[in-house]
Amino acid sequence: MGVDVLRWSEYPSVPWKNSGGVTREVAADAMRAPLAPAEPVAGFDWRVSVADVDTQGPFSSFPGIDRVITLVEGEGMVLTVDGTRQPVARLAPFSFSGDAATDCELKAGAVRDLNVMTRRGRATAHVQILPVTAAQTLTVACTGGEVLLVMAVTGGITVTAPGAPDTAGAPDTAEAALGRLDCVRHEGPGPLALRGDGTVAEIRITPAH
Repeated sequence: MGVDVLRWSEYPSVPWKNSGGVTREVAADAMRAPLAPAEPVAGFDWRVSVADVDTQGPFSSFPGIDRVITLVEGEGMVLTVDGTRQPVARLAPFSFSGDAATDCELKAGAVRDLNVMTRRGRATAHVQILPVTAAQTLTVACTGGEVLLVMAVTGGITVTAPGAPDTAGAPDTAEAALGRLDCVRHEGPGPLALRGDGTVAEIRITPAH
């Protein structure tokens, strides 16, 4: 199909920068050009991952990185960002700077969150939670050089995307069922059609030009 289907069972696990937990990497874009001498090192222009937070404590520091965190499992947490407490409810994206001193307090046990990181000046990200209902088809499309990722927060979602034209010139289509926390990555023209009964996270990455 015209998109890459990324499966939860295949996401590589990597330790946190501060060794306090484990992250499963969904997708990332390596730096397109060397950093200037004054810029901090991070290794990516953007990265999407899912982290398991089992214990309270400080988050890793990511200088020069903007972050959006969305709780996808668990009862909630409170982040203290540069001294300011911020409750983070389930499925409510929260943006903050990776430069900030950030500490996590769990409200009722372990949580799992979707993390989107972008290097400041290289890319920006927008995350929103969208319902998919049996009564209608939800259509999303890339615009202006974006990278679009759609993650199934629940099961029961099917994605359909246009493929290459067949030998007669008619557009081909392909579809895939998404399990919980599976994701599709889409770039270029052509919309994605989402069917089913559930919820998805729409992640739009816009590279700086």
